[in-house]
Amino acid sequence: MQYEEALQFFHSFDRFGVQPGLDRVCALSAFLGDPQDDLSFIHVAGTNGKGSTCTMLSEVFRAAGYTVGLYTSPYVLDFRERMQVNGQMISENELADLAQTVSDAVRKCNDNGVFPTEFEVVTAAAFYYFKQKKCDIVILEVGLGGRFDATNIINKPEASVITSVSFDHVGILGNSLAAIAGEKAGIIKPGVPVVTSENQPEEVKSVLMRKTAECKSDLHFAQGALPLLRETINGTVVSWLNGELHVPFAGAHMVENACLVIETALLCAEKWHITEQHIRDGITCARIPARVEILCEKPLIVLDGSHNDGSTAALAEVLQKNLANKKILAIMGMMADKEVDAALAHLLPCFSCVIATTPSNPRSMSAEELAEKARKRGTKAIALADFETAVTESLQMLTAYDALVVCGSLYLAGDVRQIFISLIDKFSNTY
Repeated sequence: MQYEEALQFFHSFDRFGVQPGLDRVCALSAFLGDPQDDLSFIHVAGTNGKGSTCTMLSEVFRAAGYTVGLYTSPYVLDFRERMQVNGQMISENELADLAQTVSDAVRKCNDNGVFPTEFEVVTAAAFYYFKQKKCDIVILEVGLGGRFDATNIINKPEASVITSVSFDHVGILGNSLAAIAGEKAGIIKPGVPVVTSENQPEEVKSVLMRKTAECKSDLHFAQGALPLLRETINGTVVSWLNGELHVPFAGAHMVENACLVIETALLCAEKWHITEQHIRDGITCARIPARVEILCEKPLIVLDGSHNDGSTAALAEVLQKNLANKKILAIMGMMADKEVDAALAHLLPCFSCVIATTPSNPRSMSAEELAEKARKRGTKAIALADFETAVTESLQMLTAYDALVVCGSLYLAGDVRQIFISLIDKFSNTY
């Protein structure tokens, strides 16, 4: 199988299962030899902050000298981002070989009347890949919810981490924070320590306390913040253990995620020989695209994949703190099934003008509908359905603004990131 054929293979399945449950992914993994049973994990669920928390955790364990697998979703630019070992994406040749192996297992499943979904196939493939790469530990990000998520077939992780819980996927997970938290808490295993933030809403804390009590697991509340020393759009410097700690992501929510990482690493410190310096080095060197990512400093161009109530509120806070009184142009594109009105309520006060566009996803809200929603809230808005046109037009308009912010969807971030990178050098030289 060739690389392009491998991509087609992974994308050829139904995105979601008709019925919830882990039977399909269990059957598929069994045909692959149950590779997850031979791996160590830290399992991370939550609504917001999973990606950055997983990335920082993986870097901490790398700093301690381990071979670390990182499984995340969705990807921003390249499908191979979803399976990384020591910061390197799976190669095209490896992915092609992996797809061939997994396709044989899928065929056996189908012969037995079992039809796994796309996420289940990718998850089982990742387990197999990480075992082949002899990973010492895998930082495992939940795809959706937790209880019935394909990643939840693992037996006993080193720790379960619950990042910030807010409203998202309400049609699937429930329309209350308690219901959503209950789905996230489904990853909690008997006797496995659980880490969450002291900043969680009280109804979320109640659910987690009840679940950990049932499982006889210890619940650890990480600090919600650390003393702030300096903050810019490029990141935050805080005080930790009588020294400085650089969190290379902007915003208080990223410091909260770093606190989750610190608490988790300290829980694992004795068994995994993790030191204070490993934690500092790991957090400092973490990088992730589309998380308040600075694509260019002059002019300032910021790319962020925030797309729901919690993450867009966090982005708005970053912009208000660091770009107050600046004239900001925005490119926005959103999925129609996301909390569009909540996102606009958070972000539009930060923007002088919005270019609404349509990400390359069938669930996207049309550019005109998004622009009209912005106009009804009193913000100047232009509809440019083609995202490439939106990029080029924004660069032409940017001379009249102090900054450009691209936000609303990880799909949009993936669509435009490389376009911006290819154009920015030429543009910034004439700015």
